[in-house]
Amino acid sequence: MGFVDTLVNGHKGGLNSAGLTPTQKVTLRAVIMGVLFYGLSALEGMMMRANAVVRVPGLEDPKHYFAVLTVHPILGIFGSTYLIIFGAFTFLVPYLMKKQLYSIKLANATWMLIASGAISAWLGGFLYYYAPLYTLYWPLPVDFKQFNAWGGLVFILGIALIMVGTIGFIYNIFATVFLTGENEEKVPLKPMLLSAMGIDGLLNIIYKMSGREPYAKEPAMSLPVVAIVRGSIDAFLDAVVILICGILILVYVVADLSGVPLDYTSVNALLYKNFFWWGFDLIADGLVLIYVAGTWYLLAMMISGKKLFMQNIARAALLLELVVSWFVWSHHLLADQGQPNMMKLVSGEMVTAFELVTQGIAVFITLVTLWSAKPLKMTMELKCLLAGLLGFMLAVPAGILQADMGLNRILHNTQWIVGPHVHVAILVGLSMTLYSAIYILWPILTNGVELWSTKLANFHFWGQLIGGIGMGAFMGMASMDGMLRRTMYVNGEYQTYMILAGLCGLLLLAAYAAYLFNIVMSIGIQGLIGIFTPSKLKTKELLPTPEQATTTA
Repeated sequence: MGFVDTLVNGHKGGLNSAGLTPTQKVTLRAVIMGVLFYGLSALEGMMMRANAVVRVPGLEDPKHYFAVLTVHPILGIFGSTYLIIFGAFTFLVPYLMKKQLYSIKLANATWMLIASGAISAWLGGFLYYYAPLYTLYWPLPVDFKQFNAWGGLVFILGIALIMVGTIGFIYNIFATVFLTGENEEKVPLKPMLLSAMGIDGLLNIIYKMSGREPYAKEPAMSLPVVAIVRGSIDAFLDAVVILICGILILVYVVADLSGVPLDYTSVNALLYKNFFWWGFDLIADGLVLIYVAGTWYLLAMMISGKKLFMQNIARAALLLELVVSWFVWSHHLLADQGQPNMMKLVSGEMVTAFELVTQGIAVFITLVTLWSAKPLKMTMELKCLLAGLLGFMLAVPAGILQADMGLNRILHNTQWIVGPHVHVAILVGLSMTLYSAIYILWPILTNGVELWSTKLANFHFWGQLIGGIGMGAFMGMASMDGMLRRTMYVNGEYQTYMILAGLCGLLLLAAYAAYLFNIVMSIGIQGLIGIFTPSKLKTKELLPTPEQATTTA
């Protein structure tokens, strides 16, 4: 088979899209769009990275530079990560529960709403240079002497579409889990709710300590589904908060465009910031950590073929993580002089420290589960899982260091925040975990399509790992010399660190290009197009084989 034929038809016949179920197709659509948004976000990140070394044409205009800085995380967090995670979970929940997805139409609407919202937010920056940064600190979003009101309208409408799509995904997941479909056995609601909240695991621990029989020998809900349900609670709360903030901003935008501007001082900036960060922080400190822990557990069981080590502890820890995620937002406000010191101490420092405990428990349980099955073949999914664990083992302690009122005075407004903490967490911890899930689900979602090149897959792995850790490390080193974040440097300051971080960024881009090319060559252009055509199969879902079911119980 020649190169052109492989490109068109895929490796060894590629993907037969006509043989995919509706859920397989909707999952692949969301994941593919998420991977494409990751590429756009990475390209914009590289533009800013290059601009810190040499003057990039167009980015010498601060308005353009900060517009890119605004939309870069929107594309990376919502356009990419949300679509990949939501797409994967749309398949996994019915797959693990042996049920049909509640609504294929809603699943399709979900990815289209989030994708169109990400594009709309991007257009707000691209067309109008709308640049209040993703934090949307009040009154920046409604300061139309500084920013274009039409840009604000396009940007905030995009954010609203993303949040509506998020709520649609959550409804679909909860309906799939708790509602009984046609020809499905009805499960009592009480044990399902207790299992979803992790209370059955906590009760099992208490009963064992008191010498009684376990409360539930066979939990009503598998642990990965528990994590998905638990994380979706935070995702819902986040979506509601961001929607409320968006509606408030839209009121001011419309008033300004109508010629009757409102007084933005009527909104208390500190109260707004606390409300915003309580909701937005649920993404990183709730949704991501809970979703990631559940994904680690699932991957560890599927890779090892073993039941999860200390499953009751894992269930109880997910409940603790949910509660902790509601009370840690103040670590974002440690530098605010108006923030009460007691909130900084309790929420910003003390409660935040528990995230090191809960994430440490998840890492320990995952590693012991893998260790129990040794020797294991070092497959791509196993390598990516271990890299994902490493990423969070580096990034979470870096975040805990920031959550100290003394160190925060030094680190808060520097590259440390976005380097060793944020970028290592996303590019290594989160992304590698997602790649592990993609690799292990690949044959299930594509009905056995083989990867075109293991060499390209290995290059992608090492490029992502070294590039992500390296870029975060060099940004952290620059921060120790005083390099600020959200700042445009124009005179070649911190040149050595920025050149090294830029080389790591190029490695990340090359790794992404290798991954994308490998996927296209595996399924073929025809297969790729076929994913976005309607499925000719009935909505009967693909269920796990008995062997797979035992590893994901």
